[in-house]
Amino acid sequence: MRREMPRPALHGTDVLLDAARDLVIETGPRAVGIRDIAKRSGAPSGSLYHRFQSRDKLVALAWLRAARRFQTGFVAALGTDDPFDAIRASMRWSVGFALSEPADTQLLLCFSQGELLDAAPPPETAAELAVVNVSVENAVRTLTRRLFRTVTSRAVEVTTYAVIDLPYAVLRRHLLAGTLIPRASALLESAAIAIVTDSMQVRR
Repeated sequence: MRREMPRPALHGTDVLLDAARDLVIETGPRAVGIRDIAKRSGAPSGSLYHRFQSRDKLVALAWLRAARRFQTGFVAALGTDDPFDAIRASMRWSVGFALSEPADTQLLLCFSQGELLDAAPPPETAAELAVVNVSVENAVRTLTRRLFRTVTSRAVEVTTYAVIDLPYAVLRRHLLAGTLIPRASALLESAAIAIVTDSMQVRR
């Protein structure tokens, strides 16, 4: 007797996460509910509750997807052999990602986990949120050691200024203003390198 294959979901997960992400950006997280996401995606509200259990899990998964998309290339860039080339590569990746994935970037730059969620998502999703930034934190510490031959709190702070805080501020401002251009990468590379090298000179 032939077994029937399970029927694929009519509305793909990415379509639903896109709808949640876009609504959060357009209206703010507190205005987004399951019914709004269902209307935007064309999926029945009941099927969304069945697949995701809650609005918070659906929104959290949209944020997690954006974070992982960005972090994959960012962590790889920070692992470039020469530490200064790693800084440059991370700036190029950050600008390139923001230009190619503006909605995911805006979700990450403009909304914290706390702002997105009305209540705690299911435990498995909460566990994913709790560790999502670990790979970036480890990559920054590794880069710090390669740059400064130490991982003191000050050295880690300098590296974080250079590869996290600086591009965050620049990308957020220009992305929201619609003024982000590819040339921003070169300017960020120079500024990030300057932060690190100036700190190295102070230590001598």
